[in-house]
Amino acid sequence: MLQQIQDAANFIQQKITNQPTIAIVLGSGLGDFGKEIKNGVAVPYEEIPHFPKSTVEGHKGQLLIGEVDGVHVIALQGRFHYYEGYTLQETTFPIRVFKALGIENLLLSNASGGLNPEQRIGDLMVITDHIHLFPDNPLRGVNIDELGPRFPDMSEPYSLKFVEWAKKINEIHNLELKYGVYAGVQGPTYETKAEYKYLRIIGADAVGMSTTAETIVAVHSGMKVFGVSIVSDLGVEGKIVEISHEEVQEIAKQAGPKMNLLFKELIKRIGNEK
Repeated sequence: MLQQIQDAANFIQQKITNQPTIAIVLGSGLGDFGKEIKNGVAVPYEEIPHFPKSTVEGHKGQLLIGEVDGVHVIALQGRFHYYEGYTLQETTFPIRVFKALGIENLLLSNASGGLNPEQRIGDLMVITDHIHLFPDNPLRGVNIDELGPRFPDMSEPYSLKFVEWAKKINEIHNLELKYGVYAGVQGPTYETKAEYKYLRIIGADAVGMSTTAETIVAVHSGMKVFGVSIVSDLGVEGKIVEISHEEVQEIAKQAGPKMNLLFKELIKRIGNEK
């Protein structure tokens, strides 16, 4: 794996003119943030050595390298999912590559089903913690010490500093942010009513099919993580309706401007910290 990570990093490094400080993963329907990345290049995943290929509608499948308000960033315009047939090690491979490129900060986004009765469709939920319910862990197997410790601490998977910054941004821009726990499940089926109830009972405020494995690998490698979910449907008793992937993409796209503003403001703060 080390050689594959380095092969991919070396290829991408050739495309980079200024060292990125932040990596971004754009989930379903959220690819429009790519328009905020200026003065850069787009690299199709299939050109990058050992990179998986995104097969899901709404995921453009390219790596963006550029800047946001003068801060140099790199972004996945579309991610990889366990339900596509990839292992969790494969879905998180780009996070390993980001770390090899010297990136220390990771911003994650996704579309999710809301479980908290206080949520509304289109809300942004800042992820404060997660429950990893996939049938595997991306760190299973022989640990590679160069990548991180055998038993990484997960007491702060999402940077408390970044969460506090989000709260301050919310006060300034009135984004009506929610805060809560994200449950990651394998998919690709949306949840049954009983599953929604179960997830709420065990402490989840939102549920989706990504993000937790990426966070585990990022924390394992020593990166600081921020995550946000766009609530694209509701798994709240009395409000559950039939949902499709197309509807999820459309709702995420509609809420995209709020997420774009939140990410831009966070990127500024991270950039100014340097």
